[in-house]
Amino acid sequence: MRFDVITLFPELFGPHLASGITRRAFASGQVDVRLWPLRDHADGPYRRVDDRPFGGGPGMVMLAEPLQRALDTVRADRGNLPPVVHFTPTGRALTQALVQEIAAGPGALLLCGRYEGIDQRFIDRHVTQEISLGDFVLSGGELPALVLLDAVARLQPGVLHAPSHQQDSFSDGLLEGPAYSRPERWLTPDGEWPVPPVLLSGHHGEIAAWRRQRALELTARRRPDLIMAARAAGRLSAADERFLVSLALY
Repeated sequence: MRFDVITLFPELFGPHLASGITRRAFASGQVDVRLWPLRDHADGPYRRVDDRPFGGGPGMVMLAEPLQRALDTVRADRGNLPPVVHFTPTGRALTQALVQEIAAGPGALLLCGRYEGIDQRFIDRHVTQEISLGDFVLSGGELPALVLLDAVARLQPGVLHAPSHQQDSFSDGLLEGPAYSRPERWLTPDGEWPVPPVLLSGHHGEIAAWRRQRALELTARRRPDLIMAARAAGRLSAADERFLVSLALY
């Protein structure tokens, strides 16, 4: 799987690709990331990649021509053109389902915009998919690109211990419940904080049921929309429904 990244700031990517557990995916080549500095494809002594918007207004707009040259260079290097992803607040929300979809594909060309955006003509001509991290605005597409690369990398075989990502929030449509580790009793100035006894019982069935109920409770309280979606998709059992009724949240 290969990701090509067109960016004004390739230096932002190096530390992330070499750090943390996901570095395994990048170091092994399971996720091949290639960086293409946009200014290398710009004209003139100043390597200009932006200009004022037609019609007036604040800010600058990224020019179509340097982006086209960069895209053509990527196409020539790959021998084809993968899906072109543009990060923008107007795009489709990045969800775990979308991450899994991308992780199952050949990769993508990640387009990192800056300033007031990218000339719409380039977007109309080349962009396959627009993605948003949420209802807020960032200064550029590099952070969203890193988020996507991290989310895809951790799904690659051998990067995490086998069942880890299968228990993540959203993997089964629910939020993941709480986790605990040593010591069994945490003593603090304001009291004693024990681990829930069921987790020390060794009874795998009861532990699994407790974890399922905590996930259901957390999701119902914080993201009731996910409960509705899980119900509509038939992912809730009769026991799940009885537990949700017992919470008296509806």
